[in-house]
Amino acid sequence: MIVTVVAGNPKPASRTLHAATRLATELTGQQPDHVIDVVDLGPGLLGWGDPAVVEAVSTVASSDLVVIASPTFKATYTGLLKLFLDQFSTADGLRGVTAIPLMLGAGPAHFMAPDLLLKPVLVELGAITPAAGLYVMDKSYDQPDAFATWIERWGQVVLRAATTLATEGR
Repeated sequence: MIVTVVAGNPKPASRTLHAATRLATELTGQQPDHVIDVVDLGPGLLGWGDPAVVEAVSTVASSDLVVIASPTFKATYTGLLKLFLDQFSTADGLRGVTAIPLMLGAGPAHFMAPDLLLKPVLVELGAITPAAGLYVMDKSYDQPDAFATWIERWGQVVLRAATTLATEGR
């Protein structure tokens, strides 16, 4: 199973990136195969055909499981992440990919943001999102049990979906 992390935080090497990588690692028991810090793609996101962006899109589209992460910014995911997701040129650009929407925030007011705002975009792009999105307080994402409840409830569902799609050839 190919596992990729995508972090759409405007700050390089952010807590969002760390949280997404940690979730992928705790869920699968190993480091992700690919980590894409979208901010590193820079101005190539503003047009079409930038080689680094095309490669990142291809990496995500060919993954079995992807953690798509963003900080909560203005009550939604970041414009940077939106620019990246816009690079998927077809409505089924994530077909066959199992995706986990993950968002970090400062308080509980936006705990539904992953399901209400990020998950529908991923589904529109063709991703399978078999579990509830995950919202984590940015001050506690690095606590030992930050993802434990979610993984206990949804981990096997997500892994089963990703494995099934991978073995069936999408």
